[in-house]
Amino acid sequence: MAVFATPLFAQTTTPATPAAQVAQAATSASPASQPSASQPSESNTLPAVKVTGQVDNATDFQSDTSSVGAKVPTALRDIPQAVTVIPKAVLQSQAANSFSDALRNVPGITIGAAEGGQIGNNINLRGFSARTDIYLDGFRDRGQYYRDTFNLDSIDVLYGPSSLYFGRGSTGGVINQVSKEPQLKKRADVSVQAGTHDRYRTTVDLDTPITDTSAFRINAFGQSLGSSRDVMKNKDYGVAPEVKFGIGTPTEITLSALIQHNRDQPDYGVPPLNGHPAPVNRGTFYGYTDDRTIQDVQTFSARIKHRFNEDVTVRNQTQFSHYSTEARATNAASVLTGPLSTSTALANGNFTNIDPSKLFVKLQGKDRNINDHSVYNSTDVEWKFNTGPVKHDLLAGVDLSHETYSNQSFTATSPGMTSNTIGVVPLINPPYTTRPANVKEVATNLAESSANDVGLYLNDTISLGEHWKVVGGVRWDRYEASIKNSINLPGYATRTNYFTSVRGGIIYQPADWQSYYVSYGTSFDPSLEALTLTNGQQNLPPEHNKSYEVGAKLDLLGGGLSVTQSLFSIEKTNARTANPDGSYTLDGDIRVRGYQLGLAGHITSNWQVFGGYTYMDGVILQAFDGTQGKTPANTPRNTLTLWTTYQFTPHWEIGGGPTYMSSRYAANNNFVQVGGYTRWDAMAAYHAKRYDVQINVLNLTDKNYYDALIPSDGGRAVPGYGRTFLATLNYRFF
Repeated sequence: MAVFATPLFAQTTTPATPAAQVAQAATSASPASQPSASQPSESNTLPAVKVTGQVDNATDFQSDTSSVGAKVPTALRDIPQAVTVIPKAVLQSQAANSFSDALRNVPGITIGAAEGGQIGNNINLRGFSARTDIYLDGFRDRGQYYRDTFNLDSIDVLYGPSSLYFGRGSTGGVINQVSKEPQLKKRADVSVQAGTHDRYRTTVDLDTPITDTSAFRINAFGQSLGSSRDVMKNKDYGVAPEVKFGIGTPTEITLSALIQHNRDQPDYGVPPLNGHPAPVNRGTFYGYTDDRTIQDVQTFSARIKHRFNEDVTVRNQTQFSHYSTEARATNAASVLTGPLSTSTALANGNFTNIDPSKLFVKLQGKDRNINDHSVYNSTDVEWKFNTGPVKHDLLAGVDLSHETYSNQSFTATSPGMTSNTIGVVPLINPPYTTRPANVKEVATNLAESSANDVGLYLNDTISLGEHWKVVGGVRWDRYEASIKNSINLPGYATRTNYFTSVRGGIIYQPADWQSYYVSYGTSFDPSLEALTLTNGQQNLPPEHNKSYEVGAKLDLLGGGLSVTQSLFSIEKTNARTANPDGSYTLDGDIRVRGYQLGLAGHITSNWQVFGGYTYMDGVILQAFDGTQGKTPANTPRNTLTLWTTYQFTPHWEIGGGPTYMSSRYAANNNFVQVGGYTRWDAMAAYHAKRYDVQINVLNLTDKNYYDALIPSDGGRAVPGYGRTFLATLNYRFF
């Protein structure tokens, strides 16, 4: 939902000025004019002045800092890894309301759908799963729910293994959601949106100062969304209150919460036929009209930051989260040659000469109740000091966490059918009905697991003269996890893993607009990383990941346009693989190499761009499950995204751009291939002092494409949006 904080016609039209000029201006600025909470003043390199002139840079596509690469706000040029920051200006311009829609701006990301026991946002980053590598304000956001952008200031993506700061996981990188924060400026913004396919949405953003140094802010949304799919319907709402004390003083305290409720229609996609998604109408839905996924999220956070002086800062953060999911879902399982649940099932890509109109699909239940709890605490100290001519920016910290997870699964079986089969429907034009009343639902396995982690880390950024920086760090983790199953094996298992992660980088900055780097990093993936387990893996030590990267970050056109490039290689050197006897060993080897390009900022004062391109060469180098030499699942060779806007009068703005993805495989066995596609989006907006009217067209050419992939049952694919029109009205009371 687009909510512009400032009308575009009120902007200045001068290009962004170099950071050096900003630093000079900031020296004499009053406290009220210092950077906002989203751009703290402790950053080594202050942000460049943007064309909006507003505190929150509500209309700027370019970002200068991020905390995702160093735990604290750091200039992007000082992070020796590729980073993509999606600011809220891009999300507003695109009317990107969901987390998945927002991530389409990130090259190298692909979307997975609900899989097995996993529900919610499932992301692949540079060819590796990042489902447990999603963060909210620096803490792991491990719940299985569908995230929204209503309370986000930006989404920051750090590429490559990053266990130094984030502990377990982060094979392909991490994704951090940055929440909006209270500011010492009164605001009241309301936005309403309506679109085709019965899409309706409202958001509210209220901010009020309490004292000269404290403020309260609350964001809320509610929506009812239809779809170009025949049956899909989602109804969601959420609220995010936050209060901040001591703004601009040495001690700042922030208390915040996120409360969200989703009642969505689960979509398990289209089954494969002859090695590709079955040739059915885009709206075809396999399931029942009363299928549902009900999710509740409650997250509470407390942060305190104390600045002793310009050189020493201490921070402590605590977060408690509870996530619950009730799923009554149906998926298209086997493709059958007859109308009975015992009919012959196709396999291995479902190759057949039988006419699709004579084939059938078995519908299976995916019913389960999931509960996640987590408590995180992080304390860090930042100390800036000199040893002779050498400058140090030292960061040391300790992370503590406790997580629990439970998953009660069910079988749902109709009379006369094989176990966990609810129905059999034609592949072409299946009927849409409610779930049969005589379905027998039986509770099956209850999986309960917990984990405790202690992480100690130390990182130093060393400045050698004006042009060179050396970044080096080390982290030690003790990760203890256990699982208990009521029926499945293992009945009980526990394992404690110790792992040391490292990170190193060299940065060369010959001018204030150039930064070149080389880096190396590691991470680890324990068997119980997601607090779920496949039997036979419980005694295996963690998988190891390593990354090499070389890149350049350039600020062109007077600092107005950021251009980044990188070459990378990520390798999982001891991947878990299944042996013919059903056991598992750490003998696999998966590698993804590639190139990435990113653009963000102004070409002229009225013309902005945001986009990127990634080339990925992924290969399973070694495996004993028949996948050696194959391409990893959901790893396209090429991905490209580009969004551009042009303000051709003080009031009128137009924009648009393509999203391209080449073909990819649904599973590591490469039996099912999903074709590539190019989707075009467009927008037009009128901006006045108090309001904006914006029209967005998603999938302008009505391209029939597949968006999210599911590896199970041979490999299913979920169709993307059909052509969708969205009209948005934003009103500002102040």
